[in-house]
Amino acid sequence: MRRRAFISDTLRVAGAALIAGGAACDGAARRVPHTQPVRSGCAPGGIVAGAIPPDGIAPGGIASRQLRGTWIGSFKNLDWPSRPGLSADRQRAELADLLDLAERLRLNAVLLQVRPTGDALYPSRYEPWSKWLTGVQGRSPGYDPLAFAVSAAHDRGLELHAWFNPFRVSERRERSGLVAAHPARRHPRWVVEYGGQLWYDPGNPAVRALAVGVIGDVARRYDVDGVHLDDYFYPYPVGGERFGDQATFRRYGDGFVSRADWRRHNAELLIAEVSAEVRRIRPWATFGVSPFGIWRNVSTDPAGSLTLGLQAYDDLYADALAWIRGGWLDYVAPQLYWEISNRAAPYAALVRWWSQAVAGTPAELYIGQAAYRADAWRDPAEMSRHLDFDHKQPEVTGEVFFHARSLATSRLMSPLTREFAAPAPAPIPRRVRRRLSGPSSLPPADWLCRHAITHCPTGHV
Repeated sequence: MRRRAFISDTLRVAGAALIAGGAACDGAARRVPHTQPVRSGCAPGGIVAGAIPPDGIAPGGIASRQLRGTWIGSFKNLDWPSRPGLSADRQRAELADLLDLAERLRLNAVLLQVRPTGDALYPSRYEPWSKWLTGVQGRSPGYDPLAFAVSAAHDRGLELHAWFNPFRVSERRERSGLVAAHPARRHPRWVVEYGGQLWYDPGNPAVRALAVGVIGDVARRYDVDGVHLDDYFYPYPVGGERFGDQATFRRYGDGFVSRADWRRHNAELLIAEVSAEVRRIRPWATFGVSPFGIWRNVSTDPAGSLTLGLQAYDDLYADALAWIRGGWLDYVAPQLYWEISNRAAPYAALVRWWSQAVAGTPAELYIGQAAYRADAWRDPAEMSRHLDFDHKQPEVTGEVFFHARSLATSRLMSPLTREFAAPAPAPIPRRVRRRLSGPSSLPPADWLCRHAITHCPTGHV
C-alpha cells in the first residue's frame, strides 16, 4: 500500500485517531482484512503499521513509533555512489542495494546527502551537479538521482530525508576546481579558505539566503519526508589557523562585542530561516539537526555535560540548546560516537544530558550512533548496550546510524536484527500532531499512509 488517496472525511478520522495514538491510516485500511504476508510492516489480521499503541508492540508484531535511520553519505563517495563516474544503471543499483539493506534491518528512514560540497545530487538552478556522481563537477549523470531515491525509498516503506551541508564548498583550496558558474566562483567574497578547504562564510546574509533557497527548492520539488543538517556549521578548529571572517564581522556584526556570539547568532539565523521555509513549503516534513555530541563541558558551563571534549558551542559556534528551546527543530540527533566506558565523553552521561535538553520542548531526541566504529570497539556488545540503555530513556525516540555501508559489518547485523525484530513506523513530530488536531488543517491525501510503514501490492486494501 503506497500513497492512497483519501477523501476529506477519512483524513479527519485518521488525523483524530493519530492524535489519540491510533492508526495513521486506520479509517481506510481496515475496510478490508489484511491477509498478505508480513513484509516491511505489513501485518496479518488487519493491522497496519501505524495502527499501534503509543508504547510497546501491537498484537500484529509491530513496534511502537521509533525513528530507525541511517545516513547515506555522498561526500568523498562514502556510501553512494561507491566511486564517481559509474553508469546511471550502476548508480541506481548501488543505491537500491543500500535501501534493501535498510529494509532488511527494518529501518524506516534514510538520510541521503544531497548537497555535500556546495553542489547537488539533483538538477538544480542554484548549484552545479556534484562531482561525486560523475567525477566532473557540473556534468549530468543522465538521470535525476534524488527523484529515483525518493521513489525507491518509498517503495520500500522508507522515509527519505534530504541531508544538506550548508557551508562547505570544497575539500580543496583551489577555486579553479569549481565550475565557472559555481556561486563560490561568481561571488568570491562569500568564501573563506580554512584548513586547506573552501567554506562559505556563515556571517554573510547572502550565503544563508543561498542555503535556504537550495533547501526550499528541494522541499518544493521533491516528495521528501524531511530536511536534515549535519554538524558542520563553522568548521572544526584547525590548530594555528583563524577563520577569516574579519571583514564580514565588521560589515554585519553591529551590536555584537564578541565575534563568538555573532557567529552563534549566524548559525541560529540559518536554523530559524530553514525551519520557517520547510514548514511553509512542506509543513508535514520534519526538520532536524545532528550536532556534535557535546554542547559544553560542565567545567565550562554548569549547564553542560560531564564531559571533557571539544565543545560545539565554543568551537563550532553551534548552540543546539538554543535551537531546541527556540522551537525550530522537530528533532535533534546528537552524534554520540563514544563508548559507555569513555572517560572524556561517557555515552550514558551524554544521553541523559540530551534527554534533559529536549524535555518539555517540541523536539524529539534521536541518538546518532557510530556504526562505523563497531568493529573497532573493544566490547563486541557495545552497540547493543547503547540500544538497551536508550530503551530505558523515555525521551529517546529514535536511533540514526552513521553510516549506511557500516551496517553490513558482522558486529552490527546480528544485534540490529535482534533489536529491530518487529517493524516500526517513524514518529510523527509533535508539531504535526498538534496541527492534525485542528479540524481545518489537513495534510496532503497521501501523507498519512506514508508514515504507515507498509509495502503492499497495489489495490491490496
